[in-house]
Amino acid sequence: MTEVTADSASAAELRDRLVNELVAQHTIESKEVEEAFRKVPRHLFAPGAPLEKAYAHAVVATKRDANGITISSVSAPEIQATMLEQAGLRPGHRGLEIGSGGYNAALMAELVGTGGEITTIDIDADVTDRARACLKGAGYARVNVVLTDGEEGCAEHAPYDRTVVTVGSWDIPPAWVDQLAEGGTITVPLRMRGLTRSITFVRAGDRLVSQSAKICGFVTMQGAGAHRERLLLLRGKEIGLRFDDEWPADPDLLNGALDTERVEVWSGVRIPRGEQSDTLQMWLATALDGFCLLAVDPKLDTGLVSPQNKMACPAVVEGGAFAYLTLQKLGEEPDPVFEFGAHAFGPDAATLADAMAEQIRVWSRDHRGGPGPSITAYPADTPDEQLPEGRVINKRHVRVLISWPSEGLSPASQGNPHQLIQKERTA
Repeated sequence: MTEVTADSASAAELRDRLVNELVAQHTIESKEVEEAFRKVPRHLFAPGAPLEKAYAHAVVATKRDANGITISSVSAPEIQATMLEQAGLRPGHRGLEIGSGGYNAALMAELVGTGGEITTIDIDADVTDRARACLKGAGYARVNVVLTDGEEGCAEHAPYDRTVVTVGSWDIPPAWVDQLAEGGTITVPLRMRGLTRSITFVRAGDRLVSQSAKICGFVTMQGAGAHRERLLLLRGKEIGLRFDDEWPADPDLLNGALDTERVEVWSGVRIPRGEQSDTLQMWLATALDGFCLLAVDPKLDTGLVSPQNKMACPAVVEGGAFAYLTLQKLGEEPDPVFEFGAHAFGPDAATLADAMAEQIRVWSRDHRGGPGPSITAYPADTPDEQLPEGRVINKRHVRVLISWPSEGLSPASQGNPHQLIQKERTA
């Protein structure tokens, strides 16, 4: 830490500045969340980090694995504020945090007050030991800190009015639902076809129905709930295609795809700088079979591909061809616009690029600026005939149904197999 002490004016000033910024950008919307952020000393939960970093708009890594990958952290304040606003914790609530660290549990404790109770759990003893010590040092020793696999929740302190999951989850285990109080909700960063959204679910009979969904990113779940993506490498290790659940039937067909001429198709859909387009990612993930995410190794990048996002770009594979989302800048600063398009490689690249470009147009026409999809989690044994139309993603414990207003199927889009939302069959 810097030379200033933990209770110094410097820490308070940095904390107030951070909160003021979160309020100004409408990430913090309620007075309750604002007051919690102003009161809890974030830097006490990031031991060893300089004050400036503790109060920056960034993740503070607190533990890494042998490969240097972050496995525990103090999440970015924007993400924490967003999820707490989604969760709607109130005085007297009993809350469960799955994935500990201390700081978020302290914020939750402020929100529920002395009449409520917060339990935070983690599978890693190093994490729970640190969280327990940090919570005690910051004055929140009343928070229950439990070492256990998050897959099982924590029956000891159930039922919970609000469950907040602060690790990236691929599934929704039964224990999380069983341990909810009547009217309780689960706020979880749920991964669907590689895309993660923080979703607040409310129970409706035997299923969970989304109340809100926000783009986010988290370290992944460990233990029984872990689910690894599969990586298909192309051109040595320069380009990778990440599949969450729909692995190609014959991935060897893509060998040599990058030796073909790149096909470029522009959609005519233009977007100004600053406009959010996260619903486009989810639309492509639901509208196209063979969906995956393309990534480029920055150390090996030859410029052969130019995706919209080099870390995690929406892409689609069909046979020996693949296409991905791209973007071109039109106009000059300070007010340029950007046009979405598709690049593709392989023997049927033109067809695949056309299909992706058309779905960009469908999104722009039917869903751009809209509320986004409804996301419902059904029990894993729910038969097909009981599910409404939509993209179904089969997981171990639930079947996630993603549906859009009017299913997004205009008369012009019906009949094209690349434009229909179809049920996904995954193991």
